[in-house]
Amino acid sequence: MTAASKKVPLLKTSLPGPRAAEWIARDTKVISTSYTRGYPLVAARGWDCTLEDVDGNLFLDFTAGIAVNASGHAHPDVVAAITDQAAKLIHMSGTDFYYGPEIELAERLVQLTPGGHAKRVFFANSGAETIEAALKLARHHSGRQRVISCYGAFHGRTYGALSLGGSKALHQHGFGPVLSGVHRIHFDSPREELEELFATVCPADEVAAIFVEPIQGESGYRVPSPDFLPMLRAVCDQHGILLVVDEVQSGIGRTGRWLAVEHFDVVPDMVCLAKGIASGLPLGALVARADVMDWPPGSHASTFGGNPVSCRAALATLDLVEREYLANARERGAELKAGLEQLATRTRLLANVRGLGLMLAVDVMGPQEPDPRRRDELVNAAFQRGLLLLGCGRAGVRFCPALCVTGEQILTALEILGEVCNSMSALP
Repeated sequence: MTAASKKVPLLKTSLPGPRAAEWIARDTKVISTSYTRGYPLVAARGWDCTLEDVDGNLFLDFTAGIAVNASGHAHPDVVAAITDQAAKLIHMSGTDFYYGPEIELAERLVQLTPGGHAKRVFFANSGAETIEAALKLARHHSGRQRVISCYGAFHGRTYGALSLGGSKALHQHGFGPVLSGVHRIHFDSPREELEELFATVCPADEVAAIFVEPIQGESGYRVPSPDFLPMLRAVCDQHGILLVVDEVQSGIGRTGRWLAVEHFDVVPDMVCLAKGIASGLPLGALVARADVMDWPPGSHASTFGGNPVSCRAALATLDLVEREYLANARERGAELKAGLEQLATRTRLLANVRGLGLMLAVDVMGPQEPDPRRRDELVNAAFQRGLLLLGCGRAGVRFCPALCVTGEQILTALEILGEVCNSMSALP
């Protein structure tokens, strides 16, 4: 029996197994204390939605490396592209030289992002770096210094991205002062809240940009009402403000469209991409209107952004998403959402199913409200049964499997989740 044909999950040891325990003991001596690990998983290899740990246990992975492995673990097309490019040219720094994969990828991103206007692309290494680039570009292009973001937002942990964030006080605690000139509104707020901000502490003609996640990720996979993003677009048009959408987690087909913002028929001025774009290799991309990306040579750069190996992985990923996974994300996402909703009707433990495509979440409840402790208990119980999940928000569980997930894997995950709910103590 080949590895790919084995039944998954398949647990051979207690968790963590002996080899995993050894690695974890070594980790605790040398790895930064800032890392967060929800449960003792020590990964060794993976394929599609399956992850094998160092003890040979097989897990059904519904995390995709935090929504990164769009095409699954080690997709043969992506591996072939990486291998071919690595044998030719690993690095030459696209900020100073030219090479084909970077140019080809920029051409693809210009085509797939919304809007018929001319666009340009700046490549970085991560989502946080694309946010930093967008922040600098917005201030440079507009000549304005203020920016607006949302409470509940997560844009990254570097200083500019951190300054825009508003999901957890922990992210900023002890790291001040953060950037000045950042104002916030509530996610999915009415236009009146923005108008009040403009009238009191943040003059509209001093605002360079509004940053927004079309679906808030770390705060719980929160989907806004249909008129929120169009309202932001209208306000930006009225006051000459740039609209920047953070599609780091929601982009590259995760919601069944190339970008989540497309569900709301909104064309942004800038789009920040990362995570799923290269199926696991570090790459970020800022796609902006060509007339906005007007900074001079040398004003912003990245040594490794647009690395040729990462660009080839991204090109292979985009081919797969376009050919197979956009439709699969819609179909499998609908099945998963329906299954979660059905499960929520059978247990008081789950409530508030939400999301689009394969970007879904559900809250874990206490007697009267969402309960973070019980959420963590559920995620760990799922791990002990071979299902990998992640939390999000106060007490949410996110479901973000690779876009190649099958209907059979959806049913398996729902079955395990049902077993976990049944095993947890009944609510009083």
